[in-house]
Amino acid sequence: MRLARIPVSAVLTLLGLILQVSVFGRLQLPGATPDILLLVVVGLAMVYGPTGGCLVGFSAGLLADLAPPSDHAIGRYALVLCLMGYAAGLLRPEHGRQRSVSSALLVVGAAAIASTLLYAMVGALVGDTAARHVGLGGLVISALLYDLLLAPFVVPLVMLLGRRFGRDPVAAASGDDDTGGPGLGSLARYRTTRDVSAGPTYKKRRVPGFARRP
Repeated sequence: MRLARIPVSAVLTLLGLILQVSVFGRLQLPGATPDILLLVVVGLAMVYGPTGGCLVGFSAGLLADLAPPSDHAIGRYALVLCLMGYAAGLLRPEHGRQRSVSSALLVVGAAAIASTLLYAMVGALVGDTAARHVGLGGLVISALLYDLLLAPFVVPLVMLLGRRFGRDPVAAASGDDDTGGPGLGSLARYRTTRDVSAGPTYKKRRVPGFARRP
């Protein structure tokens, strides 16, 4: 993950955490709580790829584990968002530019379902049985509904900010930045510099008096 991407990732993660705790966490909606952090992680992972998505997801999840009023084991949500960031990064579109809204919604929907199930499974392993009393089916459906409603407003904005402010100026100038245009990669530059220039061609001349025998 490039150093230029750390500040924008940190700012978006902190904004998502603040909205998650101070706004959406107090709405008392039925079922699950809208997961803004998941949408931020998915949006950045679809720009930065699996490695960047994994790092952003782990950092965002760890902050959520430590932020009050967290009442679960530390590292539980970090594991979930780390895996979701890696999986979303594997589905990264070309140059980090999403061309279809439906494909982004499919990624968000799959991440909402998988993260809810994985969070409940990890909770069951550490002795947290809250999902059993609330109802796992209702949590999955409500999480999917809330995240899909918020995704068109959050994910495109996160991807836009991640592309614009997460570019490495040195890599962009040399054409290696994977969030910009195609440019010339290192392999292409190597081939260009190794091309043999066309030189004069020489033909063999036959010496008079020495004919080729059949």
